[in-house]
Amino acid sequence: MGTETPWPVNRGDGILLVNLGTPTAPTPAAVRRYLAEFLADPRVVELPRLLWWPILHGLVLRLRPRRSAEKYAAIWTPQGSPLAVHSALQAERLAEHFASAPESPGQQVAHAMRYGVPSISETIAQLAATGCSKVRVVPLYPQYARSTTQSVRDVLDALRATRPATGPALEMVEDFHLHPAYIAALAAGVRRHWAAHGSGEILLMSFHGLPRRAVQRGDPYERQCQATAQRLAQLLELDATRYRLTFQSRFGRARWLEPYTEPTLRTLARDGVRRVDVLCPGFVSDCLETLEEIGLAARAVFLDSGGKEFHLLPCLNESPEWIEALAQIALEHPAQPV
Repeated sequence: MGTETPWPVNRGDGILLVNLGTPTAPTPAAVRRYLAEFLADPRVVELPRLLWWPILHGLVLRLRPRRSAEKYAAIWTPQGSPLAVHSALQAERLAEHFASAPESPGQQVAHAMRYGVPSISETIAQLAATGCSKVRVVPLYPQYARSTTQSVRDVLDALRATRPATGPALEMVEDFHLHPAYIAALAAGVRRHWAAHGSGEILLMSFHGLPRRAVQRGDPYERQCQATAQRLAQLLELDATRYRLTFQSRFGRARWLEPYTEPTLRTLARDGVRRVDVLCPGFVSDCLETLEEIGLAARAVFLDSGGKEFHLLPCLNESPEWIEALAQIALEHPAQPV
């Protein structure tokens, strides 16, 4: 992470929203293709290739696709993968926002996936073909991690090295974990749910996990998650007894960031907490990790341990507050040239 510098966005520039990615279908074959690209990224699995490659191709890609496909099938919609649907709609709503706001410069908005389709390189090429001289890339990861944000920059760095001199200039937003509009959008969603359903005894904020060794090597992810949770709790006027911060999606045998989400839910239920509300602030779109891992698996853990009510709050998705926040981040938030 270098020095961030503001770059004014002008009429006709491009905005590219980038999310992680998703299989194209809830089938073992589609999941295998997706996982092969995702788990081959050295930013995602920081092991020597000579060690990881036999494990990936000899074990993981033989066993995991079928299990993962069953999980995707449980949350798949008639329109497709929830992550793909929400990512496309966010880009569409943001374009509509710019078109209807007289004070905003006219923007071309697109979305891409780090893994799978539409790809970052193809989408930037399409924006360039329409005449965009600059493209601001906004990874939809509020908190910076090398395994997510830096992986997007890797793609942009490769494009910079190979694109012609006439290609569009690129810049990238590194994180927005404390952007006031992002925090306000999270708070608005929580308040909307509470207004409709009442509030639980505990608001549990579950972030995607990260191997602890990544933080020990200087990754700011953990402290940015903590800062997001603390700022959101302040805005919601929750004291320390009313919320918890946890980490989910542990993979492999290494120690990951703690406390883990499912064991925390089990403990809360056994300690007599009857209702818990769960929010996933690090995910801007509902996806496998929110709808299946939390909405189905973690729910079962809490209820089977004696809890009575489990409420999974929606992600930001296409809420008007989030689209307004996206507009501010895309137009005004400091970014780094590529």
